Amino acid sequence: MGTFHLSRRSVLAGTAVAAAAVSLPLGQERAQAAATPAQSNYRWRNAVQGGTGFISGVLFHPSVKGLAYLRTDIGGAYRWDDRRDRWVPLTDHIGWDDWNLLGVEAMAVDPAHPDRVYLALGTYAQSWAGNGAVLRSEDRGATWQRTDLTVKLGANEDGRGCGERLLVDPRDSDTLWLGTRHDGLLKSTDRGASWQAVSFPAAPSATGQGITLLVAAGRSVYAGWGDSDGTSANLYRTADGATWEAVPGQPAGTAARVPVRAAYDRHTRELYVTYANAPGPNGQSDGSVHKLRVGSGKWRDVTPVKPGGTTADGSADSFGYGGVAVDARRPGTLVVSTNNRWADIDTVFRSTDGGRTWTSLKDRAVFDVSETPYLNWGGDKPKFGWWIQAVALDPYDSRHIVYGTGATLYGTRDLKNWAPQIRGVEEASVRQLISPPTGTAHLLSGSGDIGVMYHERLTASPSRGMASNPVFGTATGLSLASAKPSYVVRAGWGDHGNGAWSDDGGKTWTPFEAQPDVARTAPGPIATNADGSVLLWSFGTSNPGHRSTDNGATWSEVASFPKGAVPVPDPVDPARAYAFDTTSGTLFASTDSGRTFTARATGLNSGDTEFQLAVTPGRSGHLWLSLKWNGLYRSTDGGASFSKVASCRASYTLGFGKAAEGAAYPAVYMVGSTETVTAVYRSDDEAKTWTRINDDRHQWGWIGAAIAGDPRVHGRVYIATNGRGVQYGEPV
Repeated sequence: MGTFHLSRRSVLAGTAVAAAAVSLPLGQERAQAAATPAQSNYRWRNAVQGGTGFISGVLFHPSVKGLAYLRTDIGGAYRWDDRRDRWVPLTDHIGWDDWNLLGVEAMAVDPAHPDRVYLALGTYAQSWAGNGAVLRSEDRGATWQRTDLTVKLGANEDGRGCGERLLVDPRDSDTLWLGTRHDGLLKSTDRGASWQAVSFPAAPSATGQGITLLVAAGRSVYAGWGDSDGTSANLYRTADGATWEAVPGQPAGTAARVPVRAAYDRHTRELYVTYANAPGPNGQSDGSVHKLRVGSGKWRDVTPVKPGGTTADGSADSFGYGGVAVDARRPGTLVVSTNNRWADIDTVFRSTDGGRTWTSLKDRAVFDVSETPYLNWGGDKPKFGWWIQAVALDPYDSRHIVYGTGATLYGTRDLKNWAPQIRGVEEASVRQLISPPTGTAHLLSGSGDIGVMYHERLTASPSRGMASNPVFGTATGLSLASAKPSYVVRAGWGDHGNGAWSDDGGKTWTPFEAQPDVARTAPGPIATNADGSVLLWSFGTSNPGHRSTDNGATWSEVASFPKGAVPVPDPVDPARAYAFDTTSGTLFASTDSGRTFTARATGLNSGDTEFQLAVTPGRSGHLWLSLKWNGLYRSTDGGASFSKVASCRASYTLGFGKAAEGAAYPAVYMVGSTETVTAVYRSDDEAKTWTRINDDRHQWGWIGAAIAGDPRVHGRVYIATNGRGVQYGEPV
């Protein structure tokens, strides 16, 4: 599943780019609003899936029992609420223009001041992404102050499981250090309010990893350097906070090229460092674990198992090392994790004698994933996990260990029985939403990495887990027959077929008997017409669309269908379908059940390739075209003509729900703006007027993929986020 995570993070989140984050001079700060009153009385919650994304860091507070923080690569940060036994999101206030700040590069706590917490934010370090920022809080993340940086961070790039790259200086709580990927070392002497670049012995690279970790060992600070060639230094330290030196005697070679994580045992005064030949989470094939006696400067190789052997079936057992954590109560007790170990499966090793001997915890592990059944991955028994770079050991409970994977956070309190400790965390990158007008489920969702889910309840992870037969890593299409809502089709990336249909509303699925060859390499959006008799499937801008009239048993090319377009069926007339060609800005329509498409309205875009075409339920030919900052357009004649909606300045995605009492037209929901603020809006009068229904505490970064109102509950709306799962709101 690792490849799907890479695809989802780097492609979906990267191409759905809104305005860049605000960039202020290094050290300039601004207040970050924490509780702006709601524009409308709405309650917002997650439709529970349960994790579903890469947990890149977990941090127990060393001085407060039951306090911990968690970071993700695209879905923000969380604080553990020990009383409620769940994680609390801390960064949902990040808005549309600051979408790049929803990825958390690093986090830090102050051992001497339990209420202080710091976050380094910035999802991408690419030229098209905004600069990073540092958030600081004096109340455990209830409110924040923000300082914008002039450098870029990369929470969703290679090396995102390294760290932590942010550290409170052990000598002075007012001093913080921040390691960057391409801009060296930054220092703050005013608790993160301003930052200055400081001298560091290694020169940053425009394409490298830079500083991978910062850790306190006594009163010294150690920094890992990820751009070593295997012979040059990869670990540096400062004893006075002013001068840095390479640590003498440090390990060399490809197995120790990149320092991934480090942990200090204050009882034995030993620093443990995990290494790999690449930053991960993908691409590692070698690694090691070493410890340094900081008093004597003596190094020792304590690697549990050397990579490079073979498994029972002859496969190469290649991997690196990832997480490391020490026991605050028991000297010489620690845990380390392997990473990118696909042949023999990753594990967490535990030692009680300083690394002389190790026990693999997976060898006797028993998993209970009943709270998040998707972890069965379509019927397989849950494995120990993959992408294990975040490992933490509770300083108040030596048998309480947690580790993050590419999909969840597992925890144990007896070193044997493991279960997801993920309640409250939702990190899916959601791409499609359907709210059926009938049936048990009020919601079907399609996401990156975890395919399609049937939400029979909104408050619990779907009992059926991911849709199977076949299982998709990433969903590319999801469609319901409006006149026959028990019939649903889906498409996606899978190893055993790329399309399936359901005649029970999405509870169970039947794979297509056949599929076009191109479906294996370019599965795209799929749609069913109103009565479920015709399927239309799109395969990217280089391939023709295809049509089936027998549930996918046979397919034929539709030469006149615009390549790469999304097929949109008419909700009333089974013979009608629509598609928008972004290249020419032309609306195409079919009146013969998708056999042929002809051009209708033209000149509808201004060179932008992103759009969304929506149809009003129960209204034949009522089309709505969202053209981002070019506005919202409407047609009531099947796309022959469009008029611009005057009440809307920008529109990114549009959906419909049950009409308000006394209203004849469905409620219209939009992510867009009526003036300057990009937000979530509802209109009960056919877009003549709008009411903002989210508030500044509930924004979730980029939310332009999909929105759907509930056809059975007026006011309820579902929003697809890129990293915070499905959000749903209801009037209160």
